[in-house]
Amino acid sequence: MTEYDLLLTNLTAVLPGHDAPQAVDLAVKDGRFAQIQPGIDPASAARVVDGGGRIAFPGVVDAHQHWGIYNQLPEDVASESRACAQGGVTTSLSYMRTGQYYLNKGGAYADFFPEVLALTEGRALVDYAYHLAPMSKEQIGEIGSLVTDHGVTSFKVFMFYGSHGLHGRSSDQSAFLMTPDGERYDYAHFEFVMRGIQQAREENPEIADHISLSLHCETAEIMAAYTTMVEQDGTLSGLPAYSASRPPHSEGLAVTIASYLAHETGLPTINLLHLTSRKAVEAALRMATAFPHIDFRREVTVGHLLADCDSAHGVGGKVNPPLRPREDVEALWSYLLDGTIDWVVSDHACCKEELKFGEPSDDVFLAKSGFGGAEYLLAGMVSEGGRRGLPYGRIAELTATNPAARYGLGERKGAIAVGLDADLALVDDHHRWTVRAADSLSTQEYTPFEGTELTAKVTDTFLRGEQIMTSGVVTDAPPTGRFLRRPATPLG
Repeated sequence: MTEYDLLLTNLTAVLPGHDAPQAVDLAVKDGRFAQIQPGIDPASAARVVDGGGRIAFPGVVDAHQHWGIYNQLPEDVASESRACAQGGVTTSLSYMRTGQYYLNKGGAYADFFPEVLALTEGRALVDYAYHLAPMSKEQIGEIGSLVTDHGVTSFKVFMFYGSHGLHGRSSDQSAFLMTPDGERYDYAHFEFVMRGIQQAREENPEIADHISLSLHCETAEIMAAYTTMVEQDGTLSGLPAYSASRPPHSEGLAVTIASYLAHETGLPTINLLHLTSRKAVEAALRMATAFPHIDFRREVTVGHLLADCDSAHGVGGKVNPPLRPREDVEALWSYLLDGTIDWVVSDHACCKEELKFGEPSDDVFLAKSGFGGAEYLLAGMVSEGGRRGLPYGRIAELTATNPAARYGLGERKGAIAVGLDADLALVDDHHRWTVRAADSLSTQEYTPFEGTELTAKVTDTFLRGEQIMTSGVVTDAPPTGRFLRRPATPLG
């Protein structure tokens, strides 16, 4: 009788506490890493996989995706989780809310979230969890039960929705968000969301550190004024115009407001999402100094690291917050290198061409916001980060370990370590290739990364020891992704 179900040999692995990959074999039993050391006897495993000299990274924990935002949720889960596997993403955390887009429904999460789970079940090729956004007073009251009954421990505020829609100006907030008559989605609401989350932390002290609030930090009033200015001026067009219409100081101001509200409400677990500019990160650092009792975490996206508003491929690169000029891209990389940024995500939001572009198709203000990118997250970080001297150990922390720990998955996900789920991505870091949307398994037909040259490629992906991509080919086997209640506990 063999001791292990799977043995991976002839590879190096990015292990906790090491900057450089280590020459080890990886033995898997019952979906978990069971032994990690050199020279494990191949006869001890039922199946042996030759790693071909590639590098094993922990499976990516992509902590910011948007399944079902533009496409029907069941179909989006099926296709976009395949794009996840293509990029070495083994765990997706997707944002979900009531209102227009997603399921296009309002009401209580007690009714809404079970429907989300039912529509997702059995369709995901990777493991998954959801962050939820309390959009109404009723939903704030549900935060405690979402934690205890559903294992949802992370919540979100969209700070710009107060008077700005998903893609630009919004004159009817209640219709867009489907909130009850008489309620406003504004700074007061954000405060009460924070108080609701802090109450849930106090009611669940043993898991309080895993209960957090994430914020999309942009200021609606600044964006509305600057959008008018940019359109009236007419000098700029395309992505540079969109960046100017949502200027970096809008991010910085929103970070400052959110931070003071966190201080006021006593909520210490704050995640500042997809920071895009030097001004935004500088504001975040100032707030960390001003409020040292708040445990801020800072996120950037691979899109804002690989593309800028002048070089991205067309208005398909419209996203919130916008792609920025090259100087902001370089600033983000400097913050990655000095340890300021806590994790990197894709912000994957598949939007097909027929939905993405308005008429005329080159008018950025008529285009929808968001694009996919999970399939390029790890390859992009290894390619561009490696070129800049970012150690592979740090890349593993940014793409897996840190988000897993923050969002209550650290007991199961985020590292190649004995006892954790055997999730990993094999990467050839000497494979030069060109990004082409046609090669992606996402149903999105374009990418702002079109033509980008990368020097690393994910070749194989394993989820709990099962190979879901082999030599670049994603499996057609029935999907086995599972919903992860949080904080997750080790498998029995």
